Amino acid sequence: MCGIAGVLAGPGPAPAALAAAMTAALAHRGPDSDGLWQDEAAGIALGHRRLAIVDLSALGHQPMASESGRYMLAYNGEIYNFRALRAGLAQRGHRFRGHSDTEVLLALIEDAGLEAALPQLAGMFAIALWDRRDRVLHLVRDAVGKKPLYVGVAGDTICFGSELKALAAVPGFRREVDRAALGHMLRRQYVPAPFCIWRDAIKLPAGTRLMLRAGGARSAEDLRAGLIRWFDPVARATEGQARPLEGTDDALLDRLEAVLETAVGERMIADVPLGAFLSGGVDSSLVVALMGRLGGGKVRTFTAAFGEAGFDESGKAGAVARHLGTEHLTLPVSADEARAVIPLLPDIADEPFADASIIPGFLICRLARQDVTVALSGDGGDESFGGYGRYLLAARLGRRLDPLPQWARDLGGWGLDHAPAGLLSALAGAGGGQAGYRGAVTADRLRKLAGCVRAPGPDARYAALQDIGAVPGRRDPWPGAVPPGTGLDAMHRMMLADTLSYLPDDVLAKVDRASMAVALEARAPLLDGRVMDLAWRLPLRMKLRDGRGKWALRKLLERHLPAGLIDQGKEGFSVPVADWLRGPLRDWGDGLLTAARVREDGLLDPDLTARLWREHQSGGRNHAAPLWSLLMFRAWQDRWQTPGPAARPAVPEALAALPR
Repeated sequence: MCGIAGVLAGPGPAPAALAAAMTAALAHRGPDSDGLWQDEAAGIALGHRRLAIVDLSALGHQPMASESGRYMLAYNGEIYNFRALRAGLAQRGHRFRGHSDTEVLLALIEDAGLEAALPQLAGMFAIALWDRRDRVLHLVRDAVGKKPLYVGVAGDTICFGSELKALAAVPGFRREVDRAALGHMLRRQYVPAPFCIWRDAIKLPAGTRLMLRAGGARSAEDLRAGLIRWFDPVARATEGQARPLEGTDDALLDRLEAVLETAVGERMIADVPLGAFLSGGVDSSLVVALMGRLGGGKVRTFTAAFGEAGFDESGKAGAVARHLGTEHLTLPVSADEARAVIPLLPDIADEPFADASIIPGFLICRLARQDVTVALSGDGGDESFGGYGRYLLAARLGRRLDPLPQWARDLGGWGLDHAPAGLLSALAGAGGGQAGYRGAVTADRLRKLAGCVRAPGPDARYAALQDIGAVPGRRDPWPGAVPPGTGLDAMHRMMLADTLSYLPDDVLAKVDRASMAVALEARAPLLDGRVMDLAWRLPLRMKLRDGRGKWALRKLLERHLPAGLIDQGKEGFSVPVADWLRGPLRDWGDGLLTAARVREDGLLDPDLTARLWREHQSGGRNHAAPLWSLLMFRAWQDRWQTPGPAARPAVPEALAALPR
């Protein structure tokens, strides 16, 4: 796990100094060493910050040249099946100096070519590959989107990096907000690929690559037009469901467990200390249980204990850890300590990012980094195995709404939009506190359902469920929508929609930034391509049964844990933003959302912003989600759009000042 950066400027002044400044902005991603390579005649420079995981020697240093010298590589990530690939390459005559996966990746590219090499990789990666013969720069992002890669233009210069900090270090790179990207962020709390919050940059979508020549791209539109999809998740899902696996439940579970064991085992390969995050939920508990079966000693596990009722998972995680016999560490976190992270979020996330669970995620990463350099996580189980409660909620709504004519749905949506708050509160109370997909039914949740009621079909209904409410911004078509004609049922279309957008641009972005801020490598076995391929081929009964998701994962976990520990429920991995905004964060929010400041650049609607803030402070409405998005954008503006040097207080320096 590392950070990469570079420039392609064409013949002219040496680009090394520029690439060095960009790479320095990513020092937190790779504190072990830095590397720089340039070809002044071609106008190319590659930079690398290294977090040494496999082959800690200088033989793993990057940028690295291929055996023939044709290719230069700077890459961020891990190739988990590199040992098997290396054995095959050695049989075909390739020779290796060290034992890093980087050297294997280069040999595979020389042997098969980049296009044929990519599908053979089981791992996570963002690749910058310079072809010295053809003078072409290849930029590649992994199939799922675990590792980030941004590309921008500054005049005649093409620049790229693992984070936007690197692009901000390029003189002449315009820090101008893309209004469409902002509208998307305010709608769902994150910026979806290929959009980037900066108008002159893009974020490579998962499973895509770019081929660039000096002077070949002058705008973000040029970059988007040049995207080539090397991995198609829609085709993979469609093919998987078209060829469903047959067999008994036990036979399918055995097959799934074998693939999971391979994925977990490969992710336990490291030349540095290794552990795992443990929340007490199904996904992380299963990963830890398999690590214990495969490993030679006690697994080190980490969780946090939050002093806020309804947000503490530590008791459940501790019970699972005791049963599995892990070496468990719990971090007590006070509300003050959690809120101390908020000023760092614009630096940690780089783009406006409003998923507040990044706060506890960052704190647990910082805890784990004191003992290990690599931590396995349970990310990916929900998207592949139907784990989100909103899937079941959308299905229940569909059964009630789909038989109705559109005019009746429109009327029902209008009624929810315009119903008095007192009536909605009474309806919510009549529900007896029945849980929704993120908690109890409330008047605000009922009002939010208006969009779901009006929706013309299952896809639009699910999109409405994910919108966070009234936001003062543009509402362009969502870039991660599932295309028509896949033949997938409604449940699998929802899972695919999350795989296309929410997973890479929210979940994995959060994990990458929270872990890399403290130089911790996070690995997700459930996102192994072989696991995801198998999941797409499993019949729906293996995912959803008895009104619950992740049936197959639960059944596998029963082989390691008693039912009482599996079915104990799981708290949301987040923080009480709604209460904080009415209490300790109120003055901070007041300062960021004053009408005068909101009007300055014309990006937000000052009247709507003021109304959301006023209604939330009154206690009559809960606008925590849209307000948090607005505040994260405004805090990000103060950090990155204010004129001045790009590298003001660095993340590592700020981290050192936090209480431990």
